Amino acid sequence: MKKDFILPDIGEGIVECEIVDWLVAEGDTISEDQPVCDVMTDKALVQIPAVHNGVVSKLYYAKGDIAKVHAPLFEMQLAGTDNTAVATQPEAVAAPTAAASAGSEDFILPDIGEGIVECEIVDWLVSEGDDIVEDQPVCDVMTDKALVQIPAKYSGKVTKLYYAKGEIAKVHAPLFAMQHGGLASAPQAAAVTATAVPAKAACALQQKGDAVSANASAGTCSNGKALASPAVRRLARELSIDISKVPGSGDKGRVYKDDVRAFADGKIPATAGPASSGNVSAGNAANASSTTASATVTSGGSRSEPIKGIKAAMARQMVESVSTIPHFTYCEEIDLTELIALRAGLKDQYAKQGVKLTMMPFFIKALSLAINQFPIMNAKVNQDCTELTYFDDHNIGIAVDSKIGLLVPNIKGCQRKSIIDIANDLTRLTEQARDGRVSPADLKGGTISISNIGAIGGTVATPIINKPELAIVALGKVQTLPRFNAKGEVEARQLMQISWSGDHRVIDGGTIARFTNLWKQYLEQPSAMLVAMR
Repeated sequence: MKKDFILPDIGEGIVECEIVDWLVAEGDTISEDQPVCDVMTDKALVQIPAVHNGVVSKLYYAKGDIAKVHAPLFEMQLAGTDNTAVATQPEAVAAPTAAASAGSEDFILPDIGEGIVECEIVDWLVSEGDDIVEDQPVCDVMTDKALVQIPAKYSGKVTKLYYAKGEIAKVHAPLFAMQHGGLASAPQAAAVTATAVPAKAACALQQKGDAVSANASAGTCSNGKALASPAVRRLARELSIDISKVPGSGDKGRVYKDDVRAFADGKIPATAGPASSGNVSAGNAANASSTTASATVTSGGSRSEPIKGIKAAMARQMVESVSTIPHFTYCEEIDLTELIALRAGLKDQYAKQGVKLTMMPFFIKALSLAINQFPIMNAKVNQDCTELTYFDDHNIGIAVDSKIGLLVPNIKGCQRKSIIDIANDLTRLTEQARDGRVSPADLKGGTISISNIGAIGGTVATPIINKPELAIVALGKVQTLPRFNAKGEVEARQLMQISWSGDHRVIDGGTIARFTNLWKQYLEQPSAMLVAMR
């Protein structure tokens, strides 16, 4: 008997979700509680398990489609019932595949973020005529939120690229065409194998000492953060493998399924990676030259270029913020001498545990502690300024100067986290943001922001509020300056200028001054911060 699996409630208020990845295929036999697919809501990534044993007969959605809660997700033949219809299913599935391999099939650009309808082609990682493998990166695209890498769904050959570098591609429209099929010829397979050798050599060079290098050649070299698709990560989990230790043979160390399987067998990965690095480089160079000619207008010693992607989004956001919010700025000086000494004493200890302990986690935690007594700083106002909404969670955003423009990822729930937890989150988000690959979930839901302009230079700034938040602070650089102590003696102190911008519709000068005094107290007297934690 065939039966539809109905997508259940997966969160309060959730009515739809995106199919991130199918973990089974039509014709697969599944068992109760086996994960069937990963879906993404606007809150979290959720794995959907099977509720019966049987055979999957039909998947109602493709990867990237939007599925509705309480609607059929897939169809299955229940175990122990008539499976005649299921027996013919593999033939039905095989027919389109055979037809596709005879010609080209369009790759449809999937949803790449909530509300995203178009993106800019930053770079093609393949060229027309290149052979590609499943999960191989095909291109980098830029939305107004992040840089996203688009992987191949199948192995085959690229027959047509529908956009040039720098052009705008539409979501749910064809991105490129490809012919299905593996890397057919021996010379092509040899070329793929050859690309793995430099990757392994580079991996070994990262180690120190002959003994460690021997381990690297045996496949135990660690990549740190692994670059891999959800399907590859799932395979690693199924094989109980730490994917960060798998040497990736793809571009920029990307890990493929063959790498994981070879690592599980104790072998150095021998395949995966782009089929022809020479073709890719030539194609990228050609695209780059043609795009430069079309996107840049040169005349009389001047140059014009369009404002797109993150920069365009920032321009719109800043104009709306200053146009609708009456900003006022409040500056203060903070003596960080004791805090700097405390951090210096803890830095090496936590570095051995893999924790990068900078000054910023202390600033963030102190800010969260001060918000407990001044909740107005962690609120938002509605469009016509008739209602205030206070947030329980302190989602503190950190402005990051990334290669694609200004990004402000936020650390969720800072009021519940220790300084070390915040330090780990900060390291992850900063690294992702600088690469332009921070997830949309980490960019949404911020309640107050910090801009560390002093890391580059400068002492005082007038930061623009990250609407709909109500306040933002800019940190100036730390300076060693003379100050009088309690005995009237001059001594060197480590000082920082900070600049707050507040929404003057709901935050007055007295409020932000008292709030800053409390925040300052926690930073100048770390023992007071420790006592305030609970």
